[in-house]
Amino acid sequence: MTRTVGVGAGAVPADRSVSASSVGAGASRAVLAVLVLLTGLTLVLGYANKARCTGPEFNAAGRSEPDYGVRIERDVCYSDIQHLWLGRDIDKHVFPYLSGAITPEGQLVGGSVEYPVLTGLLIWAGALFAHNDAEFLLDSALLMAPFGLLTGWLLGRLARWRALVWALGPPLVLYAFHNWDLPVVACAVGAVFTVHGWRTDRPLAQRAVVAAVLLGLGFAFKLYPGAFVLPLALYVLTASRPGTLHWGAAVRVALAAAGTVVLVNLPFALAGYQGWRASFTFQELRKVDFTTNSIWYWGFRPESDPDNVAFQSTMDWLSPGLVLLSFAVAAAVGWWRWRRDGVYPWVAVSAAMLCGFLLLHKVHSPQYTLWLLPFFVLLQVPWGWVGAYLLADLAMGIGIFRWYYALHAGLGSGIYEGFAAQAVMIGVWGRAALLVVLFVVFLGLPDRLAAGGANRRTPLAESV
Repeated sequence: MTRTVGVGAGAVPADRSVSASSVGAGASRAVLAVLVLLTGLTLVLGYANKARCTGPEFNAAGRSEPDYGVRIERDVCYSDIQHLWLGRDIDKHVFPYLSGAITPEGQLVGGSVEYPVLTGLLIWAGALFAHNDAEFLLDSALLMAPFGLLTGWLLGRLARWRALVWALGPPLVLYAFHNWDLPVVACAVGAVFTVHGWRTDRPLAQRAVVAAVLLGLGFAFKLYPGAFVLPLALYVLTASRPGTLHWGAAVRVALAAAGTVVLVNLPFALAGYQGWRASFTFQELRKVDFTTNSIWYWGFRPESDPDNVAFQSTMDWLSPGLVLLSFAVAAAVGWWRWRRDGVYPWVAVSAAMLCGFLLLHKVHSPQYTLWLLPFFVLLQVPWGWVGAYLLADLAMGIGIFRWYYALHAGLGSGIYEGFAAQAVMIGVWGRAALLVVLFVVFLGLPDRLAAGGANRRTPLAESV
């Protein structure tokens, strides 16, 4: 006799219900397995793409030969990881920051690197057993690959098949091992998952504190996730106690993020202040030039000459000032949407803030696309805009190195002539226009994660 659940016409055979649940769970696990597998295959392609520049021979310092400087541009296989094997005492296995400094000319010495401390530790760990730039690239890739796989799994849990944008996206091939960005992306996505996908009975206010810690760790990797603390705090303020503003919970979010940043940085600041401070000084001193790939160089030629002191000084305050203004606008629009719809769209606001940073910051490195890619998964961005951005990024990611090669090889009759230069300009201005559009699009999209409910135990995860 089959046992039933419920009474009357709504009665359902219990074994049939359990069977349906088991099938759904099995399908969900299969989806996640496929997404992680595809992410892994794409990461392998990403490593192979960069490894083309390594070897086959090495000089006494461990630099690849022959023609390293030519190949990295001509063959479009440049990687910051491989390149920085020399010039930061990475090849000497110097522990970062403790004995470091920066010269008046802006040159980092003594183990200092231009990145926050957790990235510095990752760099040191990747070089620990390496004897040349090829081994450094491989060991660094092995350290970072789990973060890329974790990101694919988290996005699959939150958005199911839409996570293919991450798993199969061209940016993962171009940039997964271009720099040390996979860990910071995992921190940012992990924070979203902690709030909206974590299978726990903990209330929103507690989950948000854990998310804030992850954002603080992300700040200690690459800074940008720190901006997302504000929209997260505003979401907690408005959603953790429906019908009233929960100021205590919002303050705890901010304190958790700030406390994490302090705890991670304080040992380095105390043990080697000059070396620790040098990483920030380096970024402050960086000038707008043809290597920054930003609208400020391409939009203000020839004023954007590195020797133009007046222009560079203006950029030092104008660029960060406009970035902060874009953050304020995004947060304010999110507040207006909460007043209108009853939900603060913190993921959408975070995405818009990132667009503001990418557009207005004086440096726009190619791998920053990895930062934006998860938001194409987490939010229902129309596929046309996603495809357009990926195409513009592809033109930039390939064109920039071919342009460098043409410049250094003396090809063409002018610095801005030729197919490569045109591809770069298409990439720069195409991305810039799309970032403006995406800023608006993100702020207008329904934040399906935030709207899923502040107190649901497993929002969206049950469907994955």
